[in-house]
Amino acid sequence: MAAYRRGVLIGNWNEDACLEEDRLRDFMHKRERGELLIQKINKLQDNLLKKIQLSVSKDGFVHFGDTVMLLNPDNKSSVENFPGACGSLTLAINLDEISMYSAESLQAPCGVSAVKSVDPMGRNTFCILSVDGGAVGEPIRFGQNFGLGTTGGFSDQMLYLASDHKSFIRFAKKSYLQQVFLTDELSYLTCWQATFLDPQLRLEYEGFPVPANSKMIITHCHTNRSLAVPRNFWTRSYFGKEYEIICHTYLDSHKAEEDKNYWEIVTGNPSDEDGTMINRPVPLPGGIRKNEFREET
Repeated sequence: MAAYRRGVLIGNWNEDACLEEDRLRDFMHKRERGELLIQKINKLQDNLLKKIQLSVSKDGFVHFGDTVMLLNPDNKSSVENFPGACGSLTLAINLDEISMYSAESLQAPCGVSAVKSVDPMGRNTFCILSVDGGAVGEPIRFGQNFGLGTTGGFSDQMLYLASDHKSFIRFAKKSYLQQVFLTDELSYLTCWQATFLDPQLRLEYEGFPVPANSKMIITHCHTNRSLAVPRNFWTRSYFGKEYEIICHTYLDSHKAEEDKNYWEIVTGNPSDEDGTMINRPVPLPGGIRKNEFREET
């Protein structure tokens, strides 16, 4: 078989050259407009992981309009029963790989999950919304309806935390219990209430302001089931291993909610703009903070 020199053109060389020029031209056009897949992923990821400053509570209560985190605190039962799921978890937006590769922004409906990161960022911060005419800045109260909205770090949209009764086509993927998701419409499905932790004192605390950074129960108004992190069901997302969020009330032998239903509404640290109240040192007797203790020499 005869060999050709490097300068010899064979086949549809002219068509191949024109096709390569078109591909390069199309690539340059998409890059200028930010339409390349890697650019879309980077933009979405930058917004979801962007640092967010939480609202600082001056009176110790949670208010309408506050930017907060919802935290499921660490507990002894999770360490004993699920060693890999120990530690505090925060409620966050959950995007699978298909959504990350196909969407330029958050699309409804969107999933949620519990993540181990307790640093405030676009995907795990929420805004307390009024659904019954309460003014921004007023404290929310036990038994009062409110909404939870998140922008995911974007400035032109907001999704709302919602839930609905379990059905044959709508249920949590792992536990098969009541699903929790994000939607773009405010409705009766997006209404929640804060309930006092001790069931024997709930009637007495009805109507009192909700304290920030304290354990409470968050209940879905339409289904009367509580927000929960079972910790024994995990999902794989674009960001790694995360835990399933559901609406289900776990009761112990005393008819009180278990720690799977415990939540804290975390606010910002007034002494650190990028910090939260969970990172604030715990004061010890005598005015000495825990991390400021020094041995006497």
